[in-house]
Order: sequence, then structure tokens, then C-alpha cells
Amino acid sequence: MTDDVTQIPIDAGSIDAPLLQIDAVVKRFGGFTAVDGPSLEIRRGEFFALLGPSGCGKTTLLRMLAGFETPDAGRILLNGRDIAGVPPHQRPVNMMFQNYALFPHLSVRDNIAFGLKRASLPRAEIASRVAEMVALVKLEGMERRKPDQLSGGQRQRVALARALARRPQLLLLDEPLAALDKKLRENTQSELMRLQRQLGMTFIIVTHDQEEAMMMADRIGVMESGRLEQVATPRQLYEAPKSRWVAEFVGGVNIIEGDVESRDGGRMIIATHDAGQVTAAAPAQPLTKDRVCIAIRPEKVRLSRRAPAPDADHRAAINRLEGIVTGVSYLGGQTDYQVRLDGGAVLRASVANTARLDVDAYHVTQRVVAWFASDDCVVLEP
Repeated sequence: MTDDVTQIPIDAGSIDAPLLQIDAVVKRFGGFTAVDGPSLEIRRGEFFALLGPSGCGKTTLLRMLAGFETPDAGRILLNGRDIAGVPPHQRPVNMMFQNYALFPHLSVRDNIAFGLKRASLPRAEIASRVAEMVALVKLEGMERRKPDQLSGGQRQRVALARALARRPQLLLLDEPLAALDKKLRENTQSELMRLQRQLGMTFIIVTHDQEEAMMMADRIGVMESGRLEQVATPRQLYEAPKSRWVAEFVGGVNIIEGDVESRDGGRMIIATHDAGQVTAAAPAQPLTKDRVCIAIRPEKVRLSRRAPAPDADHRAAINRLEGIVTGVSYLGGQTDYQVRLDGGAVLRASVANTARLDVDAYHVTQRVVAWFASDDCVVLEP
């Protein structure tokens, strides 16, 4: 936690200006570049997620925002002022660590009050803020307990209350839910979203979990090898990835490679290597080469026992690819099918289970038609 002494005075700034600006920041450790020049603006009251695999630089970037690491190049502007050289305890920023970093010998109340006491706030104000935080994170009646008397979810809420008690302008969360089980993690995600909206505070969360980022964040920055690959809303990131890497990292996807044969208005005909001919919507950005890959999300792939009638879904250029079901995975709300096409490619299709019984289900070795519209295809450079 960055709970220490007095913060430097930082103006609130214009309501329309971004709260945080990261300008071509670089961080090296010896000959290794952990963060390689990303630039980013984060708005006031935004819930922003830094998403990426282990070692991509997201936690190092977060630590630079907190002041625990110093950039080798670039600027970090908070309300328009460069804070790259400002010590952690003088920033209006708090960080909640993955392991929570609670003091085992202190009670819930004293853990929450720790930073407030270090800041020499009046006793009455400390008591008022602690009570406010306890109510905010729903820990009433547990104020006297020690961390070893709490569940994992309760310890997480104590750490969150301590981070919020000093009312920072920016709250940084370093994979705070990683140690929680699935059900508790989902509940805590909803609770974090509620708190962020209620407080109107800017949250930045670091995570490698795509579902977590897409559920919680207003926008997501996807990082790889120290660089920002794409910054977008969850829907834009999922439906319109800018690269094959992003398409494969965010959610499930089918990738089919091929060569552009022809272009006709807003569509292109692609001769794929192992799925035959596919008609796809032309990308918004012009391609620099004819070798491409087609990304199709599994839920966009429909299955039927016979080929659908032309334009049955009122969208032009339906692609119909025949094959055999080779795998079935029942997941409750949906069933995932693997279909080996006659050309050799394997497509994954996710079908919603709208009926209680499996009257519309398919079985392994069953012959089917996998079909999708040209608008369901995202054409990317390989």
C-alpha cells in the first residue's frame, strides 16, 4: 500500500481532460525492456483494465503509476503534471496488491486506519472514515477480527477498504482476485464494479483473465512484449480485433488462412487452404498483402443437418461448409462442437442450449453443415 505521509498538491484539472496520461513510457531491467513505449489516456471515473499474458509488462507499468518503479524514458501525467519522479507516498494514488499485504497483528479496524494515522488525520476523522469504509465493503461486526480470522474474500475487502480510505484519485489493483475461487471471484467482481460506480473513482486493474477484464472494464488495453496491442471497449476488442494475436488472446476464435482471390464492393472472396472458398466482409483498413487470415468467433458458427436456404438469415453471402462432428463438450448454458470440415480445417461452434433436453444436439460422427455470414468474418493480416 502507498499509505504514507502527505501528498503533493495536485490540481483537479479540467473535467474534460484525461485524469492520467502515459506518454511513451519505457522501463528496462538490464538488457530487457519490460515496458516498450506505450502511450495511453485514462479518463476520470473510468474502470480501465490492463490485460495480457504473464511477462507482458502490465504489472511493471502499474508499478510505475504507483511510483514503485521509475521510467527510463517517457512521462506519466496526472491531472497534467508529470509525476514520474514523485515518491509513492506523495501521489494521490493507492495500490492494492495481489497478496493484500495486511498487517497480521492488527484488527480490521486498525488495518483500514493505518494509512490515515500515518497521514496524521484527526482521531474523529479517522473513526468516521473507518466506519464509512467498513460499511462500504460490508464488514460490519468484524472490526475487531484479525486477518487470520477472516475468509479470503473478507481479507480482500479489508485491503480494498484500506486502499480507499485515503480517497485517492486513482486506485490501482494488481490481480486482486487471483486467489479467490470462481464463485467468490464473480461476486467480488460485481462488488468492485458497484463500488467504483458509487465512488466515481478511477480504477485501473491488471489481469490476465479475459473474462474478468471484459466483465468489469469500460475499456481494455491489451499488452504484449511491453507494448499496447489495442485499446478498446470490450465489445470492440472482441468483435473487431486489430491483429491476429489480439483475436486469439481475447476469447475463443476460429482462424482460417487463405489468399484473397477477388474483391467485390464490400466483400472479398478468399481461397482458404483447408476450408474451401469463403466470402468475407472487407476490413475497414486496407490490406497490404493478399495472404490473410479469417477470424470467426465460435458463437457465429451455426450448425444444421442440411444446408440453409440461400440468405435464410436475411444477410448476403452465407458460407456453407460441410463436415463431421468430432467433439462435443456440454457446458451448461452452451454446447461446444468441434467440426472437421471436408477440406481438413477444424471449426469450433458454440451453440446456446435453449431447450432443456438435447433434442437439437449433435453427436460425434454426425455429418453437419457449418454456416456463417460474410459479416461474421474478421479479415486480418497473418
